[in-house]
Amino acid sequence: MTVQYVADSKLPTPWGVFTMVGFEDKTTGKEHVALVFGDVDTEEPVLGRIHSECLTGDALFSLRCDCGFQLQEALKRIAEEGRGVLLYLRQEGRGIGLLNKIRAYHLQDQGADTVEANERLGFAADMRDYSMCLPMLRHLGVRSLRLMTNNPRKVKALEQYGINVAGREPLQVGKNSHNEHYLQTKMGKLGHMMTEVHFQGDGDEG
Repeated sequence: MTVQYVADSKLPTPWGVFTMVGFEDKTTGKEHVALVFGDVDTEEPVLGRIHSECLTGDALFSLRCDCGFQLQEALKRIAEEGRGVLLYLRQEGRGIGLLNKIRAYHLQDQGADTVEANERLGFAADMRDYSMCLPMLRHLGVRSLRLMTNNPRKVKALEQYGINVAGREPLQVGKNSHNEHYLQTKMGKLGHMMTEVHFQGDGDEG
C-alpha cells in the first residue's frame, strides 16, 4: 500500500476538537490529512467530505471560489452531528498546482472561465486523483460515506475506487458577487448540482 499512516494529534477548532490524522503517499510524496470527529469506526454511513486543498480559499479568504466556505461548513456540520470525517487532499487547483492556478486566475481576469483557463494552460478541466481516499478511510474504519458535495462526478470517481457512497448531501454556501460566474461554470460545464446557493455578503454588497 503506497498510502501510509504517519501520526495523529488533537486539533482544536472553532467547532470542536478534531483528531488530525496524517498520511503520506509514498508514490507521489504528497502528504494528506484526515480530520476526524467522534467514533467513525461504524457500520453506519458516516457524514464526510473529500476536500481538495485550496490555499487561496481555505487560508487566504478568497471570494473567487466557494472552497473556504465549504470547508468551514463541512467541519461545522460534522461537529454538530457528533461524528464524521473530512479528508484534506493536497491537490491544489483541481490538481494543477498553486502556480498554475495563479496562471489560470490571470486568464480568468482576462475573461476566460475556470474550465477555459485550465484548458488554455494544457490541462483537463479537473485533474484530481482520489486513489488515496480508500486506504485513508480504511485506516479510520469508515465503511461508507454520506458525502457532502455538489459534484456528482466526485461521487462516481470515489465509487470507482471502491468507496461506498451511501448518499450525497448538498453543500451550497459561499456565493458572492466575485464567484457567481465561477459557480455558474461549475454547474454548466462540470455538472455540479446547485440550486439555492446561500449568498455570502461582501464589502461591495453592503
